[in-house]
Amino acid sequence: MRKALLIGIDDYPGRPLRGCVNDAIELATLFETHGNGDPNFDVRKLTSNDDDTTASSLHHHVSELFNGNADIVVLYFAGHGVIIPETNTGYIMSTDAKMGSWGMSMGEILGIANRAHPRIKSTVIILDCCHSGFVGEVEAINNQNVSVIGTGVTILTASHRKGEASEEGDHGIFTDILLDGLKGGCCDIRGNITPAALYSHVDQTLGPWKQRPIYKANVQNFISLRQVEPKVSPEILRKLPKYFPEASSVFPLDPSFEPDRRNIPDELKHIEVNETNAAIFKELQRCNRHGLVSPVDAEHMYYAAIESKGCKLTALGAHYRKLAENKRL
Repeated sequence: MRKALLIGIDDYPGRPLRGCVNDAIELATLFETHGNGDPNFDVRKLTSNDDDTTASSLHHHVSELFNGNADIVVLYFAGHGVIIPETNTGYIMSTDAKMGSWGMSMGEILGIANRAHPRIKSTVIILDCCHSGFVGEVEAINNQNVSVIGTGVTILTASHRKGEASEEGDHGIFTDILLDGLKGGCCDIRGNITPAALYSHVDQTLGPWKQRPIYKANVQNFISLRQVEPKVSPEILRKLPKYFPEASSVFPLDPSFEPDRRNIPDELKHIEVNETNAAIFKELQRCNRHGLVSPVDAEHMYYAAIESKGCKLTALGAHYRKLAENKRL
């Protein structure tokens, strides 16, 4: 069971935003299914153009999200965020935010998530709002900013506690990068998209001069938020121990592996293509394109075959070979 609540609020009297509703809607579409169309999360949207996004409504829907049992729960919020210095308390702001009633406390959200474990095995909290990096800190304790993240909880935020979260066009800058990552921009070899990979994707894209995202986690298990088409199929990965009996093995190649005969030297044209070898070579070339295999003493896999050299596993390839050998693929 996988549940997701995606909240987007643009309609703030006097301080309207323009991309938060779009962000929630587009993320909901991606979270609903995997890349191949298989069902993923059971998604609920809460957006200011269609729904009640008052403080009371936020409390109700967040509490509902954490009711019952689930393997993974995702809470996403895009809108305004605020820290009240006098009480050292952070809030996600509701449509009816006002002095003394700002919306929902970040501390309350985290407390609900912490208490939900182990009924809910993993929780991912994603906040695209100013000051969102505050979540996970102890409130009102002399500004010491001690982290209190419970077991199974991951936090991904658009900015640090004193930072702003900006919009560009019709999206938040942070969420726009998340969307790209969830479409496959940060998937691993097997097509899995993890919270850590999303953070890395955002971090690298923003660079050191823009808003700085924050990643906090207290997890023991790998979780995938979405799956897209694998870069290398599991069937090919499982063959790595066969092609490379040892991690240091070199797979020997010769011209019979290369089906492209257009540029082959005249003295080698008499060597016929072996269809079995060509099929293996196609798989090895795919592994090469995604950093699992590299040619030996040749610039490209083509020349490694034509010149009767070979190919070997990279460090990443050796990792996946070991997974295949241990039957973990």
